[in-house]
Amino acid sequence: MKIVADFHIHSKYSRATSREMNLEHLFVWAQKKGVNILGTGDFTHPVWFKELKEKLEEAEDGLYKIKSSHLPPHTHLLPHTSHFHYFRFILTGEISVVYSCRGKIRKIHHLVFVPNFEAAEKINTQLSWIGNLEADGRPILGMNSKELLKIVLESHPDSFLVPAHAWTPWFGIFGSKSGFDSLNECFGDLSKEIFSIETGLSSSPDMNWRLSSLDRITLISNSDAHSPRKIAREANVFEIEKEKISFKEIKRILKEKDRKKFLYTIEFFPQEGKYHYDGHRNCGICFSPEETKKYNGICPKCGRPLTLGVMNRIENLADRKKNFVPENIIPFKSLVPLEEIIKESLGQNSISKIVEEEYQKLIENFSNELKILLEVSLEDLGKIAHPMVVEGIKRVREEKIFIFPGFDGEYGKVSIFREKKQEKKEEISQGTLF
Repeated sequence: MKIVADFHIHSKYSRATSREMNLEHLFVWAQKKGVNILGTGDFTHPVWFKELKEKLEEAEDGLYKIKSSHLPPHTHLLPHTSHFHYFRFILTGEISVVYSCRGKIRKIHHLVFVPNFEAAEKINTQLSWIGNLEADGRPILGMNSKELLKIVLESHPDSFLVPAHAWTPWFGIFGSKSGFDSLNECFGDLSKEIFSIETGLSSSPDMNWRLSSLDRITLISNSDAHSPRKIAREANVFEIEKEKISFKEIKRILKEKDRKKFLYTIEFFPQEGKYHYDGHRNCGICFSPEETKKYNGICPKCGRPLTLGVMNRIENLADRKKNFVPENIIPFKSLVPLEEIIKESLGQNSISKIVEEEYQKLIENFSNELKILLEVSLEDLGKIAHPMVVEGIKRVREEKIFIFPGFDGEYGKVSIFREKKQEKKEEISQGTLF
């Protein structure tokens, strides 16, 4: 059975998140997106944790489903189908630790996985002695990464920790602003307990392949979604026998880097991430690592140090050349979200009513977004979708797109058609696409 998993999201109790980040809307959007396993996010937050315990019940070992009494009425929220595909929650939470180490302030985000509420409660109890868990769904705690890892490991034999968005300048374990140069520097003798890292939106697996120190590490990708529409913008695709689906099996696949079971990851184009290139957002400066070198890392407008992005950081730490492909890699596929494709294809500046209607029409006919982006033939899409949308999906599949790279907290800008958009519309409307 093919399983699409997005382990890293946030609840409505995290800062800058949608009020719709509740279990009911997450269920609905998981159906639309084609997600089978979704992280709960934020299990450390007392109110969210209480809600999780009230509304979820264990289905398979370590995986949870919404109680039937709390399922949203599909006639209202999910009009495209009269049945639901397999869907479960897995208990996860992101934790931010801030501490001084080797003369530098470290600010590192970690994603924690636990197999049951008892393990989560043990972690919450210990973390509540250190900081205020009610302040944010992603708590900020004055402790080091190794201490957090110890607490996680002691909560349950199956609990584990994954460094989140590992390359983000400000909060990644390898980030240019407050990170480390290796897992060992961060976790010391417990680094062997780290068997997976999250690559983040601004890096793709092939960028990580340039570090031989990560060869043993399983690279995962997640959405870090703050609104339901954003889930599965990055995800992980597994092949697991239905009778074997469980928390333990997911952990085993990640720990053993089982390439037969871990099929591929779904990725942003990394240039679209907020920290791919170097720069200063306020100054409008966006540099490649080569350009940054020319200016000695200093912004030519304000004279302050540039925020060094993911590409630059990887260049500094890599011990392999670009395009190196090690053995035993997990492949990946880069996508643009369907609503973004529709938006540009139809010449819209926002997710308008026109975009939503086209999106809903496609979901009603082809089940879910990931299936549309990855599997449905262009011929079948052409029977239902607007011709420009079909062309947009085709170009994304062929990676014939243009991206102005993201930098210093600014998302990259994707263009599928770029120039002569109007001419292309006229050409397609005359029936010359197929």
